[in-house]
Amino acid sequence: MNYSSEKDSNNKKYQSKTRQMLNKVPEVTIFFWIIKILATTVGETAADFLNFNLKWGLTNTTIVMAVLLLIALFFQFRLRKYVPSIYWLAVVMISVVGTLVTDNLVDNLGVSLVTTTIIFGVALVATFWAWYASEKTLSIHSIYTSKREAFYWLAILFTFALGTAAGDLIAEGLNMGYWKSALMFAILIGVVTFAYYRLKLNAVLSFWIAYILTRPLGASLGDFLSQPRKDGGLGLGTVGTSAIFLVTILCLVIYLTKTKRDELPRPTTE
Repeated sequence: MNYSSEKDSNNKKYQSKTRQMLNKVPEVTIFFWIIKILATTVGETAADFLNFNLKWGLTNTTIVMAVLLLIALFFQFRLRKYVPSIYWLAVVMISVVGTLVTDNLVDNLGVSLVTTTIIFGVALVATFWAWYASEKTLSIHSIYTSKREAFYWLAILFTFALGTAAGDLIAEGLNMGYWKSALMFAILIGVVTFAYYRLKLNAVLSFWIAYILTRPLGASLGDFLSQPRKDGGLGLGTVGTSAIFLVTILCLVIYLTKTKRDELPRPTTE
């Protein structure tokens, strides 16, 4: 039996599969960060809208949104490449669910914001550890297998849950207020950006730190825009805030679908 030929054949099959699963996530451009922040804000305001305005309650809202998230992820995993509409739909859904998971722990089960922040922080670190131990990379430019994509979306879920807990802890638990919290997280993102471009901070580390920080930024921004003025907000309401941001996301996704500005040309060899 020719083991060399068999090995070459297996390599070709793997490479063929890799080529077929290109671009499961978008390139990290300015559009990526804009939509990400908008999606995190929608996650905060939409969860409040469904829970309070429509009076679904936390439990019912969580069940419905979790089902919708699973449907979105089902189609995302079936794709062989990055498709803006499906990918960002999944991000919006996971943003809402991540918010609801934290809200359930805090409001329904009485777990403190400090504890939930620690829990999701540990869960995220454990996810990164398992991901790196298995794949030897945490780069989003290497998401071209189903296993790596599963790690990716699990990490995304925990970043949203952690960001919700941390954002609420800073804004409400420490009485900093919404706009001050948003400003603080924006400054921290600026520091990470400076460290990446000027101090040559590792690209993968920079990405994930910034990604985590955009969640509490979006949560604080969403609360600032939607909450009543007497509570420190601008009083736009959850309906108005969600509608504005969803329309903006839709316009950007349509633009990216037509221009393909955020498509990666090929996977890395990681």
